[in-house]
Amino acid sequence: MTIQVIGGGLAGPEAAWQAARLGQPVILYEMRPRVSTPAHQSDRLGELVCSNSLKSEQAGSAPWLLKQELRRLDSLLLRVADGARVPGGHALTVDREIFAAQVTAAIEAEPLIELRRQEVTRMPTDGVVVIATGPLTSDSLAAAIVELTGSERLFFYDAISPIVEADSIDYSVVYRASRYGKSLDGGEDYLNCPLTREQYDRFYESLLAAQTHAGHDFDRVPYFEACLPIEELARRGRETLRFGPMKPVGLPDPRTGRLPYAVVQLRQEDLRAGSYNLVGFQNHLKYGEQAQVLRMIPGLEAAEFTRFGQVHRNTYINGPALLGPGLELRSNARIFFAGQICGVEGYVEAIATGLMAGLNAVRFAEGKPPMAWPRETAIGSLVHYITGADPRHYQPANITFDLLPALSDADGALAGDKLSRRRLQCRRALEALDTHRAQHETIAAL
Repeated sequence: MTIQVIGGGLAGPEAAWQAARLGQPVILYEMRPRVSTPAHQSDRLGELVCSNSLKSEQAGSAPWLLKQELRRLDSLLLRVADGARVPGGHALTVDREIFAAQVTAAIEAEPLIELRRQEVTRMPTDGVVVIATGPLTSDSLAAAIVELTGSERLFFYDAISPIVEADSIDYSVVYRASRYGKSLDGGEDYLNCPLTREQYDRFYESLLAAQTHAGHDFDRVPYFEACLPIEELARRGRETLRFGPMKPVGLPDPRTGRLPYAVVQLRQEDLRAGSYNLVGFQNHLKYGEQAQVLRMIPGLEAAEFTRFGQVHRNTYINGPALLGPGLELRSNARIFFAGQICGVEGYVEAIATGLMAGLNAVRFAEGKPPMAWPRETAIGSLVHYITGADPRHYQPANITFDLLPALSDADGALAGDKLSRRRLQCRRALEALDTHRAQHETIAAL
């Protein structure tokens, strides 16, 4: 039975790869380049449109745990990310062009996957289907999903950070440092633009006065709180940016030994260090306004932008109301949802749900029930939230320890510090995953 996967972002290629490696033929649909989106710049699979960071690699953190589970399950996209790594402090950051190119090459080289470059406008009426169309699902397919689920489409706007050319940065002003000196290899992976109080005040006032792009329903649609545009943060108070993306804590200027009043961090975009993105500076200012305001940042006075910040629509379904524990549609179990359209935020979270949906699509094709992951695992807890949260107040989520089962007195770690408890949760999750793999033939060989 051929499995049809719709969407060539992160979840779709992972789902297709997992199904193919278990011997199932797959058709993977991607509408680019025939139909473009407001955020993508190429037709490659796995294109990262927001940040180039797959979040923390610090042992004992929730993002690290999720990545470790995916590595143990031999996730294609995590393997590619590890090979496309660029310096990024304690985060897994990648050269996004190399990453997308290698994901595309792997999918095109797999004989059991047929890549079709066409838009899917209607829901396939037979066979096993994985819908992984991401936050930029086309209007026609979104309408088909609404018709299928009987649910109103939910959406909000997500934002993209600007990128500057490396040779346009004034290196006499910026300095290299990772916050608190934290870097996996001991390096100083970020460029830091220091601001005095006077410079910060001028920047803040100019940001508030800058004009934004006109859009649909901007004032009525809630942003995802972890990805707020900088101008939205600024509206919440003069000091909000200094406690957010411009936080100077842990970043003393090595030339003076003192903390700046505020800092803008720049993160390397590619292996040749030819460009940097402004960390946490997603916005929807008009492009001319962006150039003017962002060039007020010390060190960026002559910045040349390879990409300005922008806002795009993020479409997702009400997972708790619609999905079963294996990411299958309760009303039609041959259809699975994966990635940001099912209500996860974050690249690695999208990959994780793609892996799970791909494996369960194979199980459905083989006449087996869908498989849920143990709650102790990061994958299991993430999907438990997607499918078990209160549907009346459902919001997209990243992986956090709050999603994992709480420790109890029996765990023997409640008297320890927070780091010890987190490490115990990670150890318990990985042990549960290993036991789960040994008990299920679908993933035993992964």
